[in-house]
Amino acid sequence: MSLIEINKRCVGPGYPTYIIAEMSANHNQDFNQAVEIIKAAKDAGADAIKLQTYTPDTVTIDCNNEYFCIKGTIWLDFFSTPFDETAVDFLESMDVPVYKVASFEVVDIPLLQKISQTGKPIVISTGMATLAEIDEAVQTIRKAGGNQIALLKCTSAYPASPEEVNLRTIPHLAQAFGIPVGLSDHTLGIAVPVASVTLGVCIIEKHFTLSRKETGPDSAFSLEPSEFRAMVNAVHTAEKAMGKVHYGVSNQEKESRVFRRSLFVVKDMKMGEVFSDENIRSIRPGYGLHTRHLIDVIGRYATRDIERGTPLKWDLVGG
Repeated sequence: MSLIEINKRCVGPGYPTYIIAEMSANHNQDFNQAVEIIKAAKDAGADAIKLQTYTPDTVTIDCNNEYFCIKGTIWLDFFSTPFDETAVDFLESMDVPVYKVASFEVVDIPLLQKISQTGKPIVISTGMATLAEIDEAVQTIRKAGGNQIALLKCTSAYPASPEEVNLRTIPHLAQAFGIPVGLSDHTLGIAVPVASVTLGVCIIEKHFTLSRKETGPDSAFSLEPSEFRAMVNAVHTAEKAMGKVHYGVSNQEKESRVFRRSLFVVKDMKMGEVFSDENIRSIRPGYGLHTRHLIDVIGRYATRDIERGTPLKWDLVGG
């Protein structure tokens, strides 16, 4: 599977999960608050902070008919996502290292072509998209010159319920396109992004706010700094726990082997006395013969007097 490179950091299978704090509109158009969010995201362990760049007239039009009225959501005055072509030009002037395509723009072919021409890595959220639409987006980018692409499994609901996240799609996406796959998560809490690690995500994007008490449009489903830090820690712990396919004794288990069961003499025995279920048993610890030999020992005799509590060895068994 191919990798992408963001600011000289490899992102993909085998590398630490790239964790993005999505500021969205949680700055409430306050520059100082935006700065505080960036600082808090860094302190909480985020690898990147993501903004949304647009002007209202490039996203929609000022119109009061039914098609432009937002109803039944927790968004405020409007529901919008980046990017448009002028926003790409603006971001290029700042030489951003990577571009994000929101779920709602997956079907915007001209925008995908414009972004591809920058030559920067492109991360695409796939909420609402069919497999065919995702394929069209990927092929559009590749034909336009984009060669570093990552896909994010996304559920475009705010907040999203765990029942609709369908994390099992993640390995299917990775197999279908052969590119890094991650998660853009809008559920409440951190369980879903942590679980996604077990399915091979390379990127996790989660909305971030200084406080859900703020009246920002995304605050209700954003993580506060302490929660984001808990997610980061849990994600990296889960990465370590994934490990590799392994059977047998690990390094830390070596000292525990002695606490397995083995065969012990559990009653004082005289030389020549016959071994039976009454005087030998499978018990802890593991200093005696393996328990598989119980059937081999029963009916044979003791080669000498044996004190209760002695681990059974072959030199004690005759006949």
